Order: sequence, then C-alpha cells, then structure tokens
Amino acid sequence: MTKPVVVLTRKWTETVEAAMSKIYNLRTHPKDESLSLSEILLRCSGAEVLCPAADTISEEFIRSLPETIKLIANFGSGTDHIDISAAKNRGILVSNTPEEGTEEVADLAFGLIIAACRRFHEGNKMVREDAWPRGVLNFTLGQRVWGQKLGIVGLGQIGSAIARRAQGFQMPVLYHNRQRNLQAEIAYGAEYFPTLEKLLQVSDIVVLATPGGPKTRHLIDAEKLALMKMSSVLINVGRGPLIDEAALAKVLKTGQIAAAGLDVHEFEPEVSREIRKLSNVFLLTHMGTNTLLARDAIGFRVMKNVKAYLDTGEPIDQVV
Repeated sequence: MTKPVVVLTRKWTETVEAAMSKIYNLRTHPKDESLSLSEILLRCSGAEVLCPAADTISEEFIRSLPETIKLIANFGSGTDHIDISAAKNRGILVSNTPEEGTEEVADLAFGLIIAACRRFHEGNKMVREDAWPRGVLNFTLGQRVWGQKLGIVGLGQIGSAIARRAQGFQMPVLYHNRQRNLQAEIAYGAEYFPTLEKLLQVSDIVVLATPGGPKTRHLIDAEKLALMKMSSVLINVGRGPLIDEAALAKVLKTGQIAAAGLDVHEFEPEVSREIRKLSNVFLLTHMGTNTLLARDAIGFRVMKNVKAYLDTGEPIDQVV
C-alpha cells in the first residue's frame, strides 16, 4: 500500500519525524533552516498534506500548489501567516495546534515580565563587561512585579495561563477581550475592561497575548502608548505587528513608559536598530514554545490532524 505523502517545511524533532515516517512518505528538511517558497512547491509535487511552520503561505503560493494538496496542517497555533480565504477558495482545509505550547508561552511571558521590570539586561551586561558599580546603592532601579496590576490583552488560553501564574505574585488581574471570560473571572478574580484604553491607563504591567492579523495590526500605537503610566511595562508574546515599534521606540527613549519585553517583533526576524540599542527593552527571538517537550507536543498534534483528515476527511483542529 502506498503511503500518503506529507511535506514538512522545517526540521522537526527527531521523535516526531521518526513517528511520522513510519506511516507516511515523509518529505523532511534535514537542515534546521527555512526553505524558499519555490523549494517548498517542488517538494509538494504529488503530496497530499503540507505542514508549514511560520512560512508565509500567501494567496499566490496557494494558487501555485498542486491539486493533490488538500490539507495545510500548520505547526503552531497562529495562522495569520496563511491566507485562509485563498485556501478555502481552493478547497484546501487548514488546521492548527491551538493548545500545545500554551504553558511554555505563559512561562516565557512571566520571564519577560520579570526581566523587563527588574532590568535584567542591564545587570547582565554590567557583570559581563566587568562594569559592576560597586558601592553604588541606586543603580538599575526597576519596577516591582509582586502585587502590581497586570493587564492582559487577550484572555484566551495563553492569557489565562499567564493569569494563573500571576496568582503566585498576588497580582490583581485586569483584562480586555472581545468578550468576557467568566471562567477566568471566577478562577483568578480577573476584572473585565470593555475598552483597551481604560485598561492601559490603570495597569502597571500590560501583556499582549492576542492573535495577529489585519484587525489587530498596531493595536498599540502612539495614541495608546500615551495612555500608559510612566512606570508601566509593556510585554508582547502575541504577534509582532500588534505594536507600532517606531512609536514604542520613541516612548521608551523618552521615558514615557519604563520598559518593554518583546518575544515577537513587527518585522521579524529583522528588529529595528532603534529598538535594539535601547537598554530598557528586553528582546527575545520568538522563542515562546522553544522547549523539546512543547515541540514534540506540537508535532504530535499536527500528526493527529493529518491522521484524522486522511481517515475521515476532517482534521481535529480545523480552522477552515
């Protein structure tokens, strides 16, 4: 019996690739780097399933896919890099992995909160450069984390996991969502703010954990940043374009807000020089799910979606 052909655009964990290879004709990518879109198209010839991972799957690319591709099984929860409408028009189903990696991203969000508030970047730099100002009392004074008001924009799975961690720091949880999350209000005492503007005004620390896409591009712009406290800290673990980074650089430079922690960036992998040279912003490389356990879990969830589609015609986590 001929095995279904499944295409991976990136190198996945050895455990997942070995498991998938047993049941599929798996076209893997041996190098831990991205393929060009033309290379991906070549690999899709005669394949039934394409499994991208942060690759830009545009309308033009989808139009170029062979007729044999019937499922785009995304490695990850976000699908803003995939033109969903174009896939639908071609009769191609799209799935994602909405649950796996949630706890890792929440861990990282709290890491960014602490690092940005307590100025870990500057302290680390001083030690490495042998520039510790010994005997000086008031240097690298940061913002307190414990007990501060935590404003979460997007109280979905990741936002709720962040709220759960905030309980250990006795932080009042405030949130803004398209709709109320009554479960989180009961579990974490979260206070709902119908407007983002009011949330930004009263929060000490603001975490963005909302999906990306055209509707949320520059959700935080110069006007919104002007509403925040001078002592406030902005964290982004959602999508880079949620923030107008040119506007953010200006307010960080002038001290209009105290600090920021960014795992995602507006034009990643490029990060503006203005942002990179600021000492009061803690930067990471979109590494929210970068643990072996999370990557295994995401890969196996993709595998379940592929199997469900091939068995029933519908993936478990169907987006469209």
